[in-house]
Amino acid sequence: MREAVCPAPVREAFARIDVPEALRQKAEESLARWLEEDAFADARPQLEGLIEKGSFGYLFDSFFQEIPFGTGGRRGPVGFGTNRINPFTVSTSIEGHSQFLKRRFPGAAQLSVVVAFDVRVFMDLRGVYDRARPNPLLGLSSMDFARIAAQVYAANGIRVWMPRPASTGSGSSGAEKPRYISTPELSFAIRLLKAQGGLNVSASHNHPDDNGAKIYNALGSQEIPPVDEELAKIVEATRAARFIPFGEAVAKGLVRWLPPEVSDAYVETNAKVSRNPAARSARVVFTPLHGTGLDSAGAALRRAGFEVEAFPDQSAPDGTFANVPFRSPNPEVRESLLGARDHARARGADLVLGTDPDADRLGMMAPHEGEWVFLTGNEIGVVLAHYLLAGAGVRPAGQGERFAVTTVVTTSLFSRIARASGVRVIDDLGVGFKYIAHVMNTLEAEGRYRDIRSTIEGFTIGIEESHGYLVTPATRDKDAAGAAVLLAEISSLLKDRGASFLDYLDDIYRELGYVKNLLVNTVMTGASGFANIRKIQASLRQRPPSSIAGRRVLEIEDRWVETGPLGKIVSETDRMSRDLLLYRLEGGARITLRPSGTESKNKVYVEVSGLALGKGASREALEAEKARIDQAARDLARAFTRDMLSRIVVSIPDHELEI
Repeated sequence: MREAVCPAPVREAFARIDVPEALRQKAEESLARWLEEDAFADARPQLEGLIEKGSFGYLFDSFFQEIPFGTGGRRGPVGFGTNRINPFTVSTSIEGHSQFLKRRFPGAAQLSVVVAFDVRVFMDLRGVYDRARPNPLLGLSSMDFARIAAQVYAANGIRVWMPRPASTGSGSSGAEKPRYISTPELSFAIRLLKAQGGLNVSASHNHPDDNGAKIYNALGSQEIPPVDEELAKIVEATRAARFIPFGEAVAKGLVRWLPPEVSDAYVETNAKVSRNPAARSARVVFTPLHGTGLDSAGAALRRAGFEVEAFPDQSAPDGTFANVPFRSPNPEVRESLLGARDHARARGADLVLGTDPDADRLGMMAPHEGEWVFLTGNEIGVVLAHYLLAGAGVRPAGQGERFAVTTVVTTSLFSRIARASGVRVIDDLGVGFKYIAHVMNTLEAEGRYRDIRSTIEGFTIGIEESHGYLVTPATRDKDAAGAAVLLAEISSLLKDRGASFLDYLDDIYRELGYVKNLLVNTVMTGASGFANIRKIQASLRQRPPSSIAGRRVLEIEDRWVETGPLGKIVSETDRMSRDLLLYRLEGGARITLRPSGTESKNKVYVEVSGLALGKGASREALEAEKARIDQAARDLARAFTRDMLSRIVVSIPDHELEI
């Protein structure tokens, strides 16, 4: 067979891109295959259009690698190419997952998985492709990808549980209306049905043109190193997938519909996390940001007895996220909740809660002295932790020690609260909720994690700074539903005594010390961005800073060092997740740098801690302390970001760094 060859203009353009030769060769070989092989014939018109338009940077980025597994599985832009989400990359991912499951469970009489999907639909809002040419990706939804996955699982003899669509019409002509379930409900369902794994087709809070495949194990969590690398290698080696028609899979019982009892049990479990069922005075405005959250967090709030009003402008499922500012359905971003805030203000409500499209993240706004304020992920986590660990509603552990879990980039105030409450805390985990789940899974299976001896009943709370919270061991991924119930309950208690969430936080700061956490994202797209992210990490390892913004660096923790507390690097996926540098500075400050596992960006986490002023400290004294710490954090963030970018010969003015 003749070897596929890239067109000359493409080779010439790729030769001018400053990347390693291996990446250039990979891009040429992959693009040539897509241009010539019959399996990719439907992609050819659009690829030829990109060549004619001279979009060589985009083409290179589409083909220079296989779309990688990150902290959340495979996620990225929908499009044509090996580094894009499309029927080929999704189906080969699922074929690989099928082979992985067969190896992991060789004696299973019937393997099964749970498949979920969010509201996304690809409309090429970025305007990448030629509207005048055929484009089979246009209109492709998460449900379509989920059905492709189901066809592959079924062809491998694996039973699929998935949501039953509801008919919007009568008779055989009635259209199918998707029924969506959230990521945490998927985790819950895997455990309840005793499936061997699961899949969620979602890109969480990403741009509407993105999608992804989040793969789960039999414990309802995502795999960690080195098992995730075993899965990744199988997937990356998979070049084709087998299928059977979806209707045939249903007829053979290889696709079955999730029983409604699963959703009911999930909602009931989260409603029962309540510590004070009498505290129900808060009126809640809830926004799912056009995603799945109404049937998870919204349903749990109502089941728990709260008065909940859905924000009508963002309640209908809409994969283009048309009514969300910047089409960014991310409750980590204040602007995403402003519409719901205005609605809440007009309706006299007490709390705004919002979830991302797959309803695992939770954001909030609440009134304070006549203004509505947005709480960061760290601030929400501190409120939840204090309420559960130090508040009147503390539940004793069934057996063993009570424990709380978080990641290395989350606020250290979480750990202060836990230790002050006599609760053991694990706070040095890698980024990604799968590491929190691993602690829970280990304690459940073995009754021990490091020097902590407990059972799963000892679990109190797990949080990560990116608005992820878990308050029940029934699920093994972050879950907005249980946290929403508790925040509404706290809101009620505060309302009843004439206080606000900021008042509550200030009381914590007086007692334990104020902590300011800042996150700086430096986005670096494309193959050159990919290379620059790695250049920065290499440069900082070779020439580490001795001081930052006038503060001496007291200690540098490089998580690649194998003599440290994390021990040997067990796989390349472990190496990727441990590509993290932590600087401890004088004066109670720290800076942590890592490349994102799911997006083309570096993440800089800055923390500055103050001292406890005492419960009797005046408001003026606390505000002065907060202003001092806030300014110190801003100074550190600017200084470190300037240093970091200078290592790839980039200089940005301070006002642009603020943006």
